[in-house]
Amino acid sequence: MTDYSLSPWVRVLSSSIARFGELKTAAICYALFLAASLILSSMFYYVAIGELFLVDILAVVFFSAVVSPLIISVLINSIRQLDASYAYLDSATKQEKLLNQTLKDNISRLNIEIDERKMAFHAKHRAIEELRREIAERKKTQQELAQQSMLQRSIVDSSPDLFYYRDNNGVFAGCNKMFEEVMGKSSSELIGKTVEQIFPNDFLSEVLRTDKEVEQTHKALTIDVGYEVDGATRWFELRKLPFINDEGDYIGLLGFGRDITSRKEAAEALETAYKDKGKFIATLSHELRTPLNGIVGLTRMLLDTDLNKQQRSWCNTVFSSAETLGNIFNDIIDLDKIDREQLDIAANSINVSDFINDVVNFAGLITEQKGLEFDIERNGMLDIYALLDPTRLRQVVWNLINNAVKFTQHGKVTLECSRENRPEGPWLVIKISDTGQGIPQEQLSRIFDMYYKAPDLQGTNAIGSGIGLAVTKALVTAMKGSITVNSTEGEGSCFTVQIPLSLCIAPTEQSYVGRELYILLVEDVPLNAEIATNLLEQRGHEVLWAETGEDALSFVDTEDDLDLVLLDMQLPDINGDEVARQIRADSHFDNLPIVALTANVRSAEEELEGISIQGALAKPINTVKLDKMLADLFDIKQAQCNEPQLTVTDEALKNIDAHLLDIETIEDFVNSMGLVVFRRSSQLFEKLNPQYQQELLTSLNTGDREEYKSVAHKLKGAAGSVGLNDVQLHAKVMEYGAIDESDEVLEEWLLVLADKINEGQRALHLFLQQLE
Repeated sequence: MTDYSLSPWVRVLSSSIARFGELKTAAICYALFLAASLILSSMFYYVAIGELFLVDILAVVFFSAVVSPLIISVLINSIRQLDASYAYLDSATKQEKLLNQTLKDNISRLNIEIDERKMAFHAKHRAIEELRREIAERKKTQQELAQQSMLQRSIVDSSPDLFYYRDNNGVFAGCNKMFEEVMGKSSSELIGKTVEQIFPNDFLSEVLRTDKEVEQTHKALTIDVGYEVDGATRWFELRKLPFINDEGDYIGLLGFGRDITSRKEAAEALETAYKDKGKFIATLSHELRTPLNGIVGLTRMLLDTDLNKQQRSWCNTVFSSAETLGNIFNDIIDLDKIDREQLDIAANSINVSDFINDVVNFAGLITEQKGLEFDIERNGMLDIYALLDPTRLRQVVWNLINNAVKFTQHGKVTLECSRENRPEGPWLVIKISDTGQGIPQEQLSRIFDMYYKAPDLQGTNAIGSGIGLAVTKALVTAMKGSITVNSTEGEGSCFTVQIPLSLCIAPTEQSYVGRELYILLVEDVPLNAEIATNLLEQRGHEVLWAETGEDALSFVDTEDDLDLVLLDMQLPDINGDEVARQIRADSHFDNLPIVALTANVRSAEEELEGISIQGALAKPINTVKLDKMLADLFDIKQAQCNEPQLTVTDEALKNIDAHLLDIETIEDFVNSMGLVVFRRSSQLFEKLNPQYQQELLTSLNTGDREEYKSVAHKLKGAAGSVGLNDVQLHAKVMEYGAIDESDEVLEEWLLVLADKINEGQRALHLFLQQLE
């Protein structure tokens, strides 16, 4: 038992029962009771009476023996019940303790839950506060946005410019008050409608065309639009812009229109004034030129008579003054045309070398009259035909030469003419330099200004009207060229004129007279060979084609009647310089002319140094150079022909990516061979193109860089022959980088090549359609 508040004897008895059991414990207790009664009775009698009485003692013992079992039974039963009670109490105590512990745990958990609920409540309270603040901020932002939207809407509506927005389906999604006013409809009547439902039919086609252009190009477009508003035409400068999302997709169109009616009216009034001024200048020029021509004519007649020195001096002064006044009239008329933007350039096919000779004759005369030296320098191939306005260009050069002579007292005037081949094409560069007084540096920036005259050495204004150089610059600009000046005061000036050259054939170069030639053409690119053969056969010659150097040498050995060898410098087996060297090794062929065909004339001349050749033609072959070569070697003259020649106009190039093509080469070949023959050549390129691309890919996969370079060279020549300029330039890059660049770069070039060929052929087809 666990409760130690019981008496010791009860504990002992309980322990005995628990240890020995009830029977043994009862027997022990019974024995103890008898012994105790015997001892106690004996002690009682002995103490009380002084002697022991056996009968009495036995009676007591007997009584104890009879009563003890009952007492022991009651005692054991009581102890049993007492144990059960204590056991129940002990169990109850334990349960109470467990219950108390559970209660404590529950109270602890409850306290924790209460704390957590308090924290959750505080968090909820804070979240509610945050939400309230966020709601307040959102409301504030919405109010600000609403205010900004109202402000923007007010600005847009109050703008004098019209504004509208249409989605990618052409449906109006927004506009301002000005657009409503112009259209004569409210926004509710406009929004949700298409352009077909809004604009009149006579206006609709232009709207759809410009919309489509903006959508396709993703570029802004500005046009002047006249629209009927309240019975009167109002003009707007309308700017259409593409509306692009973050992914770069076209999702709509923005339109902004500014009323330029007053500007248009002012421009029309100004145009009327210009016309009136032009009529006045033309009338004045006519009325003044009549007596001026009389003065010039009579003065010339006087100069042819016998005059004394003073009279001749006076006549020369009169003649020079009249000529100067005539030049001023020309400048005034041109100035009027410049103001009205009616300065026309009439381009004709002229021989550049002949033009320069005419200028030289004029310059020699006027410099000789003043006692000055005149030098002429020519650089580059100038014996060519180009589309130029000889009158305007002559006016420019004569004006500059006159100025050079006017401001040079001693020394010389130099005319330098050069042809420069630039990436964008050939240019004619003319420099007029003198050893005169020069122009102060601070005056150079104003020398081309209208009515400006630089002061002379004495500080006074120079002689002249001050419009000559301004008109000269305008003429050069109209010819798409440029003019610059360099000068050192006291040493002289140099004016540089640069004019782009549009090469063409001579107006009479269509038929040929002379003996028939037997020509060996050595060319490894079939397309180049076909075009060269067509050019030569058209001129009445017989052509023998060799594709390799070995074939060429065999033909030279076996064909006795060869008149000419046109030799490509880069062949698949042996190069052209080796072929030429072996031909010249046999003295039997010393008189057989050899002309090199090459993309780089200077490089070919270096390779053939020491080998006797009769010239070099650049590829693609220029018909003018070909004819000149034949004329120089065989005295083959060209017969005149009045058939019209093809001239490519800006209109023909309007919707074509002309930068992808070599227009001059195509124009040259079409004029020489005809459109049908040239189209056949372009079709041959289309046929050969997949083969070239496959060969390039195969050589790249096998690691054969030399083969890659060789095929790129062939492709370059073939593309150049049909005027695919962009393809030719890219093939040139592939050829020169074939050895040194990585496989990844060569593979990327192949992918770019395919795109460039597709784009170039598409542009060529469109261009040829324009020529039909």
